Amino acid sequence: MAALGLSGRDPSPDERGVALDELFPGASSAVEWGLARMQAALAEVGNPHHRYRCLHVGGTNGKGSVASTWASVLRGNGDRTGLYTSPHLCSFRERIMVDGAPLGAARLAEGARRLGPLARDLGMSLFEACTLLALVMFAEEEVEYASIEVGLGGRLDATNVIVPEVCAITNVALDHQDHLGDSLADIAREKAGIIKPGVPVVTAEGRPDVLDVLRARARAVGAPFHSVEPWRHISDLRLGRGGTRFRLGTRRWGDLELETPLPGAHQATNAALAIRALELVEHPPRPDAVRQGVAGVQWPGRGQMHRIGDRLFVFDVAHNRAAVAALVRTLADLAPPRPLVVLAGILGDKDWSRMLPPLVDLADRVVFTIPGSAPRERLWNPRAVARVVRGGVPIEIEEELALAVRRAETLSSGGTVVVTGSCHTVGDVLEVLGVDPFAERGDHEERRSPYVQD
Repeated sequence: MAALGLSGRDPSPDERGVALDELFPGASSAVEWGLARMQAALAEVGNPHHRYRCLHVGGTNGKGSVASTWASVLRGNGDRTGLYTSPHLCSFRERIMVDGAPLGAARLAEGARRLGPLARDLGMSLFEACTLLALVMFAEEEVEYASIEVGLGGRLDATNVIVPEVCAITNVALDHQDHLGDSLADIAREKAGIIKPGVPVVTAEGRPDVLDVLRARARAVGAPFHSVEPWRHISDLRLGRGGTRFRLGTRRWGDLELETPLPGAHQATNAALAIRALELVEHPPRPDAVRQGVAGVQWPGRGQMHRIGDRLFVFDVAHNRAAVAALVRTLADLAPPRPLVVLAGILGDKDWSRMLPPLVDLADRVVFTIPGSAPRERLWNPRAVARVVRGGVPIEIEEELALAVRRAETLSSGGTVVVTGSCHTVGDVLEVLGVDPFAERGDHEERRSPYVQD
């Protein structure tokens, strides 16, 4: 029996008794396009997503960083916040946060029991049902703002039923081509589908051909269009293993001295995008809330660094070429201690032939493994991959993930282990090592909902 999550992991103690088949039995995990099922379900339960303000973020990479920054800033401003992201690392509970902490397993199970018959009658997919659960939970928890991350694409994604105060599109890169199209223009058009009439849109995408697609959609629906240009708005960038410091020029608050605990130049861009969007909401946060919220954001598995013994572990969920390029740049900038061992597990339908060479070139040793939580139909063949991807360093294969972790530890004495390739790989390794990605957050303190009937 699977845990409360979209994987085959054994349930952790806070999840026992809450299995996936107890949530939405029979719901398909396949991608199901269209908004009709979500709209019908929400109408049936009184359109709970109209009871709070929403912020919506799409794009290829950086969506979760932007959404979690929004939630952190608004929480620091005194607003009660919801945060919906996907996928998770170790627990499904990570996907639905209220005021910076995950909802309890019992609370989620109770909500799923109420919504299950409706989801089943409408033939909702698993992601649709989980999105419905999040939108209902946020209303019942009386959040004031919900930061919502697009699941896949945008135009037909289940989250696209919301009408946000502002939306953001981080960037556009090649990923999920089987669903979104083979060209950047095709993918951009899908992601631009979250742009709605009259709703301001902000993007950090800089390539003219992609910007043309996004601007065309904004013009077509009458949405004010704004662009964040890192080279113009960000200055005095300082990178460190403990985070990223920079000065950001804003229209509303002037120059802000900021620090995010998320490492890498790309995270300064993500923070800048989040802040530019917050300038455009009806009631912008205070500048002190912006500074404190950016400094207090937690988004694990994105350049996350954790020391265990004499080794530095770097956890990064990079699962496409653009994300790998950002990871490689960050590692080059921060120069973590050597030897540097890359522990990689990539899904078989990803562009591993182009993702891996930059990582191999950077490493002293490489270990390929298979994340046990990944869907069986998407597993890669690391032995076959190793025969194709060649470099100047030894590549070892250890399909059993726990043994692969031990081998990486052996090879990296006094150095660094970079765990990457997918959310499944990072989440599984965190569990093997006993590292709770949200340890500092604790559990959400439950609030009695006025919408729950005894």
